[in-house]
Amino acid sequence: MKNFGKEIGSQLRAGDLLQLSGPLGAGKTALTQGIGAALGIENITSPTFVISRIHEGNPRLVHVDAYRLQGEPAAIFDDLDLESYLENSVTIVEWGDGLVGRLAEEFLEIRIEFGEEDDTREISIIPHGNRFEGFKA
Repeated sequence: MKNFGKEIGSQLRAGDLLQLSGPLGAGKTALTQGIGAALGIENITSPTFVISRIHEGNPRLVHVDAYRLQGEPAAIFDDLDLESYLENSVTIVEWGDGLVGRLAEEFLEIRIEFGEEDDTREISIIPHGNRFEGFKA
């Protein structure tokens, strides 16, 4: 997942928004670590208990874990004020189904599922908007 993340990260730029979906343990944070590595950022950990972390890099990486917001009013997500970081950052939202579209119309959705074997993953890349049409990873 980290190597896959590096491939994706090498194509990202400030203003890009990603939504990561998948069950617990599927590799969402590992994918984010790979993206961070491509942006020159190390020591990325899951923001599950703090909801979001900001990592300085080129560009900055805003990493959000909305798992604990599930079932809460969407306004709580809005209170994170992610819009103020969007233009100058790569923003990644784990567990952001139904929430990321509140931030922008254009985003890259990556779904990770467990494969037939325990150590494999099935990954779907779904572009939303022109920015990510034809995105290759």
